Amino acid sequence: MISEEYKGTGAAAAEEPAWDQKEMSLTEHLRELRNRLLIVIVTVGVISIFAFLPSQYVIPWMVHMYFPPEIQLHAFGPADVIAVEFKLSLLAGVVVGLPVLLYQFWMFVVPAIHPHARRVVYAYVAPSFFLALGGMAFCHFLILPHVVKALLLMTSHVAVPTFGISQTLGLILIMLLIFALIFQLPVVAVVLARLGFIDAAKMRGYRRYVFMAFMVAGGIAAPDGNPLTMALIAVPMYLLYEGSIVVVALLEKSWKAADPFR
Repeated sequence: MISEEYKGTGAAAAEEPAWDQKEMSLTEHLRELRNRLLIVIVTVGVISIFAFLPSQYVIPWMVHMYFPPEIQLHAFGPADVIAVEFKLSLLAGVVVGLPVLLYQFWMFVVPAIHPHARRVVYAYVAPSFFLALGGMAFCHFLILPHVVKALLLMTSHVAVPTFGISQTLGLILIMLLIFALIFQLPVVAVVLARLGFIDAAKMRGYRRYVFMAFMVAGGIAAPDGNPLTMALIAVPMYLLYEGSIVVVALLEKSWKAADPFR
């Protein structure tokens, strides 16, 4: 956590206002939670509104990308396509607005940190948008083709494939969102380390448990039980964890060399 030593000395302390860390009542906490949730809802809502119209052009492209020509997706109700367009625009709202969402989350759960550390949090959550795009690209090119192929093969053995567009594309959108969130691991690790909750040594100590957890998650997420599919899901998550350890270890050296917060 942030050291008490960071209260400034000499001219630096005179230039900066004192940090009044006062406790908040339950009512104040609820008010702050309401305000931050309102910002999140407005952010996601506005982006989703702008993404709703292009979604009708993205959906046919997604069907063409993930399914062979002989497979046709059916609308079993008049609102099925609208529901898919809504889910797609909502996904765009979450991904594009992810930096704002993460920033509001951190500012609510870590209210006791020094105000200067908040700029650090903001700087670290800003890359979350590009990490989310990377996660969705990884899912799009490597995960979804195997998952869809496995599901089609399993279905064709016992039934005639007749898929509803709402349920089918809803599953694809959920997987894209999951990998967009999984790829936030480096940002989460760096922010937690910067605020003093974890460090590279602790992360190294949890390696074996994290690896087992990712393998279990890969086994659950793999629809066909194929070891290749399991590995495609579990290995990237573990590599992200290892990469987070490297990044945190490198940053810790610079924090110790010139750290105004610790």
